[in-house]
Amino acid sequence: MTEPIPVATLVGLVAAAVATVAIGVYGVRMARTTSDFLVASRSVGPRWNAAAISGEYLSAASFLGVAGLVAKFGADALWYPVGFTAGYLGLLLFVAAPLRRSGAYTVPDFAEFRLGERWLRTLSMMVVAIICVLYLVPQFQGAGLTLNILLGVPDWVGVAVVGIIVVANVVGGGMRSITFVQAFQYWLKLTAVAIPALVLILHFVGDHRAVDAPVPPTVTETTTVDITVDVIVQVADPLDVTVRGDVDGVPVFGVIELAPGEHEFGAGTQLVLEAGSPVPVVAGAPSDNDTWAAPGAGIGAGGAHPLFQVYSLMLATFLGTMGLPHVLVRFYTNPDGRAARMTSLAVIGLLGVFYLFPTVLGVFARLYVPQLLITGRSDAAVLLLPGSVLSGWGGQLVAAFVASGAIAAFLSTSSGLLVSVAGVLSTDVLRGRVRDFRIAAVLAGVVPLVLALSVTSLDLSRSVGQVFAIAASTLCPLLVLGIWWRGLTAIGAAAGMIVGGGVAGGAAMTSILVRFDPETAHGWPAVLSEYPAAASVPLAFVTMIAVSLATRARIPADVGRTFSRMHVPERLGMGRDRELGAFGDRRSSR
Repeated sequence: MTEPIPVATLVGLVAAAVATVAIGVYGVRMARTTSDFLVASRSVGPRWNAAAISGEYLSAASFLGVAGLVAKFGADALWYPVGFTAGYLGLLLFVAAPLRRSGAYTVPDFAEFRLGERWLRTLSMMVVAIICVLYLVPQFQGAGLTLNILLGVPDWVGVAVVGIIVVANVVGGGMRSITFVQAFQYWLKLTAVAIPALVLILHFVGDHRAVDAPVPPTVTETTTVDITVDVIVQVADPLDVTVRGDVDGVPVFGVIELAPGEHEFGAGTQLVLEAGSPVPVVAGAPSDNDTWAAPGAGIGAGGAHPLFQVYSLMLATFLGTMGLPHVLVRFYTNPDGRAARMTSLAVIGLLGVFYLFPTVLGVFARLYVPQLLITGRSDAAVLLLPGSVLSGWGGQLVAAFVASGAIAAFLSTSSGLLVSVAGVLSTDVLRGRVRDFRIAAVLAGVVPLVLALSVTSLDLSRSVGQVFAIAASTLCPLLVLGIWWRGLTAIGAAAGMIVGGGVAGGAAMTSILVRFDPETAHGWPAVLSEYPAAASVPLAFVTMIAVSLATRARIPADVGRTFSRMHVPERLGMGRDRELGAFGDRRSSR
């Protein structure tokens, strides 16, 4: 018999979606020109912009993925929230103000402004589009996971619903509209993740259990676990379980003993664990709480070469933030460079407060819903925690807050990504009119929707982490060297992006295959495919520098004027905003 849908949860989901659409409609009334659609006419103040940036940056990977990774991998997973936040320090110090002073509208626009080559603008546009599409896929998949768990509907329903709402909002009002939406959604997400964390802290105070006890996580009552995707788990000691489904490729219906080692469970398999049973964990994750609570175990990839994993993750998250198109485009909306710096500083504070709570929820997930460590869907921890600990209307209300925050996470980040890719497509492929922006938004929304429906769902934060690695290996070197090194040439920039992006992108594609092949999912192949940034980022920088030195005759003649425009404060009157071109801010271009 199908369980009834909790009314409070349904109300929370609907309320968040309706509020998003309503605020977006309000913003549509203020969006008239191309500049409104692309950069909100560069009129967004630091505090409002900081809330909007935080709203779009805190994606499914932050709201659901961080807690899931902390529950699964423990102390080493803390580098995800640390890196996601610390990346804005790099933006503050090296990118924010000069990028705003360049007067560009998009990253490809900056590439042409700095290096003077139209073909480099086209290459940058392709990189931006790839990053945005790959980043959109886990957002849509997270929406499918959320609605599947909360409402029991198929995954594709959540993907379609979020996709339609996002495309409609962006098509209607562009950057001007989603600025209001994303600022509202930051505070909604903060409330939605803080309330359950604080409630569970109060509940934990009276609990006799300790999360770092040196024993495997155990279930306190007979628990049925549904395996929804193929997963490989590891067992430390012999364990009796009741199974209905496939184990190691063999159909099993009854009680079996799982020997120590790795076992593969097929999708659709159901396990029953008796009260007090230790929980098998996904291969590569710490199998006991003592290891989980100490750093150095690694973050997947079979636990091989953990120090390399950590350094690679740090590079990807610290530097990848400087190359994320949907983050960079928001700095174009500030009125000047000083406002851009103030925005970065405020974002660091807002993100730091937010990430405290998913980390706490990840710790509690290992204690209260350890069965998620079997399924490979630990991203569901935040969604399932309230109902597993609290009963009655109290639990339902907390669950409703979580549901509203989750849907806000998908909507806000997806909106920012779609604006970024629609902006570059409309100005670089089409004619740059408002009508072209809307066409580009529809087309750009269809591709990730199809991919989200066809690609197997993976850990959200790890999937997003690989996108960060691609951004850190392509757009980050372009911006850092373009802003701070006069010797950069267009050929050098292109070579670095192709080499760095090729290595990081190839690793991301390989990881999908490696992750499902038990024969190769260990050692250096798995580590390099999951965490390529420690190799791809230095390679990208070295390639850009070496090729630029070899082609120094191609340095733009007006590089001195360009640097003055980026680095001299606006009050001296040396900078001005770039024009959109013949199809600029004319209202008739609708």
